[in-house]
Amino acid sequence: MVKHIDPDLTLLKMPSLKAVKSFVAAAKYQSFTRAAEALCVTQAAISRQIRELEAYLEVDLFKRVGRAVELTEAGVIFFDAAQMSFVNISQAAERIRTHNAGKRVLTLCCSPAFSALWLSARLPTFFSQNPDIDLNLITTQNFLSMEPGIRPDIFITKMAKIQDGYQCYPLFHDVIYPVCTPQYKAAHPELSSLEGLRDGVLLNLSPYGRSQVAEHVDWGVWLAFNDIDINDRPFDSPHVLNANDYNLIITMVLTHQGVALGWNHLVEKLVEDGTLIRPVSEEVVLRESLHYLTFRQDRQNDEACCRLRDWMLAQLA
Repeated sequence: MVKHIDPDLTLLKMPSLKAVKSFVAAAKYQSFTRAAEALCVTQAAISRQIRELEAYLEVDLFKRVGRAVELTEAGVIFFDAAQMSFVNISQAAERIRTHNAGKRVLTLCCSPAFSALWLSARLPTFFSQNPDIDLNLITTQNFLSMEPGIRPDIFITKMAKIQDGYQCYPLFHDVIYPVCTPQYKAAHPELSSLEGLRDGVLLNLSPYGRSQVAEHVDWGVWLAFNDIDINDRPFDSPHVLNANDYNLIITMVLTHQGVALGWNHLVEKLVEDGTLIRPVSEEVVLRESLHYLTFRQDRQNDEACCRLRDWMLAQLA
């Protein structure tokens, strides 16, 4: 006897995925013509699919603005959901395809500064040791506002808990000290004293940029830790530059434009190879401030994920 299956109302109520695909392309490019080019179909086919979708939803999804199109309020709501659904489907399909081809795709999420100053120089070693793994890298300053459906295998952050279902590994404390190039120090011998540092060209990370570095430490705070008041800078002292991009700050340091605060885990390789130097020996160690590696608990039996985790923990030890 054949068991009767009740109708699946969710699937039955769904619009045509082909029509939704055309809608997402048209919304993305704000043009039916460009959407047709992107999907390798005719503009008439795109228009027909959009009309069918609008008829199904009983609402206009686009408004025409000259030769371009813009989403209506209903279109924006539908686009947000449809685009993320297609992203998830595409990523899942890619993971399956690469897994069947003998490759694993792992997702790692960290700050832009960590990826540029710590990770990039070490990735060649990881890939040479793990040729069967591909890496999907996501960089962000706001780990608590990840797009829905994005669930990395590993986070490197300053937060012990970001999402449920992750195991946390404490890494290291913040160690902060001034850095500049040898050439800049040679041209500015006054940087050998804390007072000379205070009165020089200071490259400073603004609070927004410090959100994943050390939120409460800037030049004023760092100098205060060492009993120097930044407000005692002479009126005719050179400029202080504030920027929210730590990569920019370090790039300016490397091009001999001033002195910045170096977070040890980000600049230690540059100091070790002599590209940067510490003009003074003083440093600030924040014992209460830790960085963490968090690992998806449902990946505990995933051999490839564990290899990436263990490699990173060894590198960060």
